[in-house]
Amino acid sequence: MYIEVKDATKKFIQNEKEFTAFENVSLDIEKGEFICLLGPSGCGKSTLLNAIAGFDLVTEGSITIEGKEVLEPSTKNVTIFQNYGLLPWRTVLKNVELGLEPKKIPKVEREAIASKYIDMVGLSNFKNAHPKELSGGMQQRVSIARALAMDPDIIFMDEPFGALDAITRMKLQEDILSICKDYEKTIIFVTHDIEEAVFLADRIVILTPNPGKLKCVLDVPLSRKIAIEQAKIFS
Repeated sequence: MYIEVKDATKKFIQNEKEFTAFENVSLDIEKGEFICLLGPSGCGKSTLLNAIAGFDLVTEGSITIEGKEVLEPSTKNVTIFQNYGLLPWRTVLKNVELGLEPKKIPKVEREAIASKYIDMVGLSNFKNAHPKELSGGMQQRVSIARALAMDPDIIFMDEPFGALDAITRMKLQEDILSICKDYEKTIIFVTHDIEEAVFLADRIVILTPNPGKLKCVLDVPLSRKIAIEQAKIFS
């Protein structure tokens, strides 16, 4: 199994009181799967994403990727957070190149790779712009391009399309699906949008709130209308 989550629990101390974000979650994920973590606010889906990505260690249980316990973030994987994380003094092109620089890729090749993904997210006319000159949605598209340029094994995405207009959101959803299938990327995607989860996912992991527990895992059938109705029943 590529990713294994076994009886994982994450607890925090808040105001001298113990708080459980998620509890006793077990989940197996195959290489190349598109998994959506679905649930209402406060169900621990972002915390679970961060734990699988290595940013938060679980309090109980274990998480492994390719048999190795997750104890820290891996350079093989990338995470796209809700905030954009762009460097304000860098242009769009230079922001997308950022993750490629430590790899010692030649400048011309680096620019070509960055340009490819900038074009993919529809910002080819803004390569020399700075973040302050872009809308919030455009800045998120830059962060997506930067992540994709890294050619990661796993892409962790925490509601990355929330700030985008409907047309751009649909285009990027299609692009992400193509990347997942064509390049065999494993994607773990947090959302509270049922229709988005059904459109994107191979399987939908539904969590209950306070604390987050695994309620069910839905395989997305060919008839997505059926999946939408099932998700509405269980969420």
